[in-house]
Formats: sequence, structure tokens, C-alpha cells
Amino acid sequence: MEPQTKIGFSAKDFFLNLGAMAALYTLVVSLVNLLFTIINTIYPQVTGSYFTSQSISWPVAVLIIFSPIFILLMWFLERDYKVNPEKQSAGFHRWVTYVTLFLSGLAIAVDLITVIYYFIDGQELNAGFVLKVLVLLVIAGLVFTYYIQDLLGRLTARSRNIWRVVAGIVALASILWGFAVLGSPRTQRMYKYDDQKVSDLMSINNQINYYYSVKGALPVSLEDSIGTDNYFVLPIDEQNKKAYEYKKLSSTSYELCADFNKESSKNAELSQAKPYPYEGGSWVHQAGRFCFERDINPNLYSKPLPVR
Repeated sequence: MEPQTKIGFSAKDFFLNLGAMAALYTLVVSLVNLLFTIINTIYPQVTGSYFTSQSISWPVAVLIIFSPIFILLMWFLERDYKVNPEKQSAGFHRWVTYVTLFLSGLAIAVDLITVIYYFIDGQELNAGFVLKVLVLLVIAGLVFTYYIQDLLGRLTARSRNIWRVVAGIVALASILWGFAVLGSPRTQRMYKYDDQKVSDLMSINNQINYYYSVKGALPVSLEDSIGTDNYFVLPIDEQNKKAYEYKKLSSTSYELCADFNKESSKNAELSQAKPYPYEGGSWVHQAGRFCFERDINPNLYSKPLPVR
């Protein structure tokens, strides 16, 4: 009886399988992140912070780079399997398959448990929540279906090509949907400029409050407020290189103005429906020149603070 030829599992096979697994997990996480961001934009959630992430830059960048990498690695593996089909039963490949099946099956189970919990607990199953559940269910279901077919040996060269095409279409469609909902890269850049302007105005507002706590009066100009804090650097609008506008309206009220590119997102509007006291009021704004009026409560500063 002739001994069976043992097919070796080389370093190349190890890293091809490891790379394909890493690329798959990276793609899945980025795809879910991208779709969740889109859903949060369409169906905003009430949060306690002004800055609600809208950026799709990172997940889109990952999808653009890792999608062809994953497809290419899977193509290399498929080509190798045609020559050496025994390698599909090799130890590391089986480990990769079982680990992926376990994680995708766990994601499906947790997804369904969450829905049942929300239903039994009487919590509202709003459209945004349902869409997120469907996103996780569909993506985890596709991954589980692919690898269970691979484990059972039901994947042919033609079916693998179909799966690769489906993966590419899903990634491309998600990217295009993200740009359609959240805007082009230029639009994203405009929002980032606006976020920075609001952050600068918050910093200036805090400094004005500190000035009042020390002096017992509002500063005549922003330059005056710098003298109370040696560590404070007065920010400027980095987009147009202009100073922010400050105007004293009364002994306890003032306004801060800036030029904004876009209207505040719905997320920002909802997040500030009940602004926190330390945020100094809402920072929701319109596009163009917009002024935020602020009032100081003298009772909070009945005893001046020592100068730092």
C-alpha cells in the first residue's frame, strides 16, 4: 500500500490565510461603522455632546484599500486550492474558518437577543435601531453563509467569483450611499472647519467666564481677557485667518460670532435640545455669519476667584 502524499502548509499559505482573515474582519468592522454612521445621520440620536461623529473618512478609506486586498488574497487562495485542494482541509485554514463561523454566529445571536430584549422590555424599536439590527444581521449572515459553504466543500470557482463580486458591490454601494447622505469629501471638510470654529468659541466663552470670575465684569475686548490667564492663547478662525467677533451687550451679556460653512447637523440640534450648564448654552448655528448670545449669572461669581 503506497503512503499518501502529505501536502505541506507553507509560510506563504499561513500568511495568505492570516491576511485574508485580517482583511475580512477589518472590512466588516469598517462597513458596519460606515453604515451605522449613515443611519445615525438619517435618524439622529439624542446625545449629551455637541460633537456627534459624522465623519465617514476612516471607514471609507479602509473599504477602498482593503476591499481589493481581500479580493486579491481570496483569489490567490482559490488559485492555490485548484492545484492543491487538500490545503482547504489544512489545520490553519480550518481554524480560520471555525473562528470566523463562531464570531459571525455569535454576532447573529447577540443581534437577535437584543431585538427580543428590546421588545420584551417595552422599549421603542425605532427605524434607526431596526436598520442597525438588519445591517448586523445581513453582514454577519453573509459571512456565516460563505464560510459554512466553504467548510462543507460546496464552494466552486464560479460561486467564489460571485461572492467576490457581491462583496465588491456591497462595499461600493455603501461608500456611494455614505457620500449621498453625508456629502462629498469637500462637504466633510467644511463640517470639520465648522466643528473647529465651535470648539474655538467654546474655549473663548470659558475664558470670558473666567475673566468675569476674576474681575467681576465682562472684558471690553477679547484681548483684555487674555491678561487674566497666562496660558490662554486666543484662537483665530483657521479657515479664513480672521479673529472671532466678540461684542459686549450689557454688564452680564455678550455675543460671539463666526462665519460658518454649513448649517448644524440634525445630530447637533438634537444633542443640544437640553444643553448642559457647563457648555454655556446651545451651539447650534445656521450657515453664514452667526452669533451666539450668552448671559452670565452674577450669583455664580459672588466671590471673585484668585488670579492664576
